[in-house]
Amino acid sequence: MAHYNLALIGFGNVGQAFARLLLRKKDMLSQEFGLTFTVTGIATGRHGAAIDPQGLDLEKALQIAQAGSSLDALSPQPAPRGGVDFIRRCPADVLFENSPVNHHTGQPAIDHLQAALEAGMHAITANKGPVVHGFKRLQEAAKKSGKRFMFESTVMDGAPIFSLFRETLPSAELIGFRGILNSCTNLILTRMETGESFDQSVAYAQSIGIAETDPSADVDGWDAAIKVAALSTVLMSAPLTPQEVDRQGIRNLTPQMLDEARRQGKRWKLVCSAQRNGKQIAGRVAPEMVPPDSPFYSINGTSSYVQFETDVLPGLGIVESDPGPETTAFGLLADFLNAVK
Repeated sequence: MAHYNLALIGFGNVGQAFARLLLRKKDMLSQEFGLTFTVTGIATGRHGAAIDPQGLDLEKALQIAQAGSSLDALSPQPAPRGGVDFIRRCPADVLFENSPVNHHTGQPAIDHLQAALEAGMHAITANKGPVVHGFKRLQEAAKKSGKRFMFESTVMDGAPIFSLFRETLPSAELIGFRGILNSCTNLILTRMETGESFDQSVAYAQSIGIAETDPSADVDGWDAAIKVAALSTVLMSAPLTPQEVDRQGIRNLTPQMLDEARRQGKRWKLVCSAQRNGKQIAGRVAPEMVPPDSPFYSINGTSSYVQFETDVLPGLGIVESDPGPETTAFGLLADFLNAVK
């Protein structure tokens, strides 16, 4: 039986969903995968941090987080001074990095993941920033340490996109892709079609935790652009930043424009794409009016869809229906199992 000590940076919706999933799958992990685990550290941005080499009470950590209290109470050690200090002091075999996304630099998550790899840990993240802004650096650090840098949950939550190409499509060359990759804007547009205003739809998305208090990353297309950049960087071997993606959000779409689309039998969608042209990759995020025969037409609410074009498969699509923190958590768990198998 193999035993792994786990460290978590970030304990918001995704981190807590991952903790609950670990507890729910505990017996299966032992019986079917021959592994046990202990969470030896949790660090958060607003609710303190705890390190205990003997293992933290994960259920109690969840209760504390849900009550909005500090995790410091669980720690027999002094509080660490930031994420890198936490990683260096926490005895762990795997780090799960789920801090907020920095679309522009990928920090401090890049430094967290690099510190983990240098400390001999597998580094797993749902954070898109490091994949885009630090991919080469982190891949090299992983190779040097003999550990894995994995990130399945960064695009379309737990849907197996990166592992699909890594494990089941050997030698396939990705020529381009098109998709609906931002669930928040898709939900907003779906609700605007029912007669809600833009502000009402954004407020609803915020009320259910799909949109942040500042929704600009979603509605201005930054989240979609960084996902285009991540897919291009990893799957097309063409490093791209969100700043290099031709980006237009949905702020300028009015109820009148959605009504006109409906009269034409069409719908507005925020479409993400990248296309290879020789050695160049053109990435784009922009609203498009799609007809009923488009696969994007029936993607409603928080669902997502992406269609890939490869040199051997002209059209391969993946649909993810109504994702949430639990699906992102599954991607983290899948990466863990693939890293240690």
